[in-house]
Amino acid sequence: MAKVVIMMGSASDRPVTDKSEKILEKLGIENECYVASAHRTPDKVRELIETSGADVFIAVAGLSAALPGVVAAHTLKPVIGVPCTSSSSPGSLDSLLSVVQMPPGIPVAAVGLNRGDNAALLAAEMIALSDEDVENSLKAYREEMAQKVLDSNNRD
Repeated sequence: MAKVVIMMGSASDRPVTDKSEKILEKLGIENECYVASAHRTPDKVRELIETSGADVFIAVAGLSAALPGVVAAHTLKPVIGVPCTSSSSPGSLDSLLSVVQMPPGIPVAAVGLNRGDNAALLAAEMIALSDEDVENSLKAYREEMAQKVLDSNNRD
């Protein structure tokens, strides 16, 4: 079974979910990705939640960004919301607020606009609480990031 299920509200969110998949694969975390709209395919969203066996959900959505909240309403597992920018809403404040302004009792963790990579890292940190292999992968990832910063000081 997948440890992380990624859902995107529409196929236009694919570039953001690609970031999540890339990080999860690098860390060796099983994942599955689906297009499932909170508004257009609510039954599919519920089915994916109920049958996935996921430890963590990542929900990527723009505009009204209802998907993270809908996922959270149907599971007790952690949900990470990724608000997306959109051509019809350049500032994307609406999607950001939709993800972070959840009502009491139904929390959604939120990362920055289009930060599918950070969503994957947060999911990995959650999984690492009970999975030493993932914890070790995260440590190696952080060391690699630190080395890239240090290497950027070399002006050859």
